[in-house]
Amino acid sequence: MVISRLNTARIQENLSLIGSYLERLHRLKNCTRDEFLGDERNPAAAESFLRRAIEAMFDVGRHILAKTYEFKSLEYKEVAAALAEKGIVSPAFGQTLVKMAGYRNRMVHYYKEIKPEELDDILRNDLGDIENFIREIEAFLKSYLRQAPKS
Repeated sequence: MVISRLNTARIQENLSLIGSYLERLHRLKNCTRDEFLGDERNPAAAESFLRRAIEAMFDVGRHILAKTYEFKSLEYKEVAAALAEKGIVSPAFGQTLVKMAGYRNRMVHYYKEIKPEELDDILRNDLGDIENFIREIEAFLKSYLRQAPKS
């Protein structure tokens, strides 16, 4: 499985970064819907923190795949599918990651279509997906570190 060693410090750093974005998203989630929608800075902040968290998630996934399977794709949906296919994340969560990849692409390329109401809905209903990513990658890292040859 191991092609070259993972940079586990880099992965942990990105997981911490994702966690910090998640904390900020949870603070925005604590606003009422009227408070969230009533200040134009809130949806902008939510969109930025959400996009950054998703991009950091896929940076982690791409690094793991590149170092363990010589995976070269830069496409987020392909990264999501490969993470599930290789057993790095569960198959069900892999499907969720494919959807997240599509949403990230929508935020970047179809940003005019993103509505504050949908960002509020994501805050209220979908932050667990980011938490799940952190858990699944931490579980993968524990397994990897048990199996990795010692240098």
